[in-house]
Amino acid sequence: MKLNNEIVEKSVPWLVVLTLLVISVGGLVEIVPLFFQHSTTQPVEGVKPYDPVRLTGRDIYIREGCYLCHSQMIRPFRAETERYGHYSVAGEFVYDHPFQWGSKRTGPDLARVGGRYSDNWHRVHLLNPRDVVPESNMPAFGWLDRPILDHDRNSIQAKMRALRAVGVPYTDAEIADAPKALEGHTEIDALIAYLQGLGTAIKTTR
Repeated sequence: MKLNNEIVEKSVPWLVVLTLLVISVGGLVEIVPLFFQHSTTQPVEGVKPYDPVRLTGRDIYIREGCYLCHSQMIRPFRAETERYGHYSVAGEFVYDHPFQWGSKRTGPDLARVGGRYSDNWHRVHLLNPRDVVPESNMPAFGWLDRPILDHDRNSIQAKMRALRAVGVPYTDAEIADAPKALEGHTEIDALIAYLQGLGTAIKTTR
């Protein structure tokens, strides 16, 4: 049987099979080369794996849903780079599993927030946003001013071992010392440490 457009268009099974085939091949052609491209698999200069405090802060960032309103992706357009700084590159996020790229911006992009404000500014902003940004509609996160939860302290080594399994170069010593590194820190300390490290490897263009 000769396969032509008329047969394909009138046959649901053929249409489904061929559509899936085209999508699969097209997807593989676009995705597979990225695994071998240096710029997407190697960290840019200055990017290091998260220390235990920042790693915990990143988990808190995700737990509290910060990514739902704040992107960490600056697109390479003039309007983006003029407002936020240098566009995001994959090499900045090779140790992020999963990365926090996205285009949702109920609040400003946070890809270059590190170092723009003091730790105290971030603390006040998280505890009562309107004290520093009167027009802010961000909720207050007062409960973060508490010691890091036992669950997070007890699981930090397992998290680091899991990340090492997917390529993050943690050493045995770093993993062994991780629980001690969290001692004396609050959840808000950890979240601020994470925010203060965002975008510091690439200088902004502003």
